[in-house]
Amino acid sequence: MASSKSKNGVSGAFLLVAVLLAAASQPQLVTSINSFLYGACKTITGGSGLIGVTFCIDALSSDSRSSNVSNYKEFAIIAVDLLTTNAALPPVMPDGQAAVGDAVKGGRFQEAISSLEKSASAVKECQNGFGKSNVASPLSAENDDAFQLAELIVLLIRDEP
Repeated sequence: MASSKSKNGVSGAFLLVAVLLAAASQPQLVTSINSFLYGACKTITGGSGLIGVTFCIDALSSDSRSSNVSNYKEFAIIAVDLLTTNAALPPVMPDGQAAVGDAVKGGRFQEAISSLEKSASAVKECQNGFGKSNVASPLSAENDDAFQLAELIVLLIRDEP
């Protein structure tokens, strides 16, 4: 009987250690994403219906600067840089993508929002044109990313606490 209790004690201790190790690894998954980034993405995308939390987190965390951000404007600047370097927007933006970046960085948010909304609308119009013609757009993925980045920037600017 004594050896049975001893084996159960060892088994129980082993099980406890295994559970504690598993539990200890969970916070590492959560803390690998900046909590401010997660909170910002959850807040701004919550009611938008246009972009999801996952897109927001994936986009912003793809830039190493996101780990040192302390406000939404800084996230918006990162998103502008992503839009400028990774996506090809249609030539609807009168002053170009660099002007949108300058407007965000300079605090001219209404100017940036207006330009971005026009751009996002043009992207959707382009996609819809292909759909009406029953032709697949060669830039569907790029247009979708550009639209979502433009909307992300607008949401970040509008929801700045």
